Amino acid sequence: MTVENFILGLDGQQKAIVSFLHQRLVNHHDLIPKIRFNIPMYYRKSWVCYLNPIKKNGIELAFLKGHQLSNDQGLLRSKDRKMVAGVDLFDVSTIPERDIDEIIQEALLLEEITKHKH
Repeated sequence: MTVENFILGLDGQQKAIVSFLHQRLVNHHDLIPKIRFNIPMYYRKSWVCYLNPIKKNGIELAFLKGHQLSNDQGLLRSKDRKMVAGVDLFDVSTIPERDIDEIIQEALLLEEITKHKH
């Protein structure tokens, strides 16, 4: 399955949010999309984030190393997870684009300075 097919299978705000975030992650941040665990995940050298449908027609933009991010924007929630933190989004028109971009940039910077096993 491709991310585009995943998006086509969604409805309403979930479809709009995933479509918007997918375009932003791929086109503005040069991340590579791949379906893993039946959801869209994004990487460069390692996995950076994923888009996960949640209840009430929302989408969580989750960062795999979210616990290491500054959360200066106050948007990230760990939901009792040890490493992952994410932002729940429910309407494409209310996505805080600048804040989301800052979080993505910080996650990419963290990914750049992290040693990767080859």
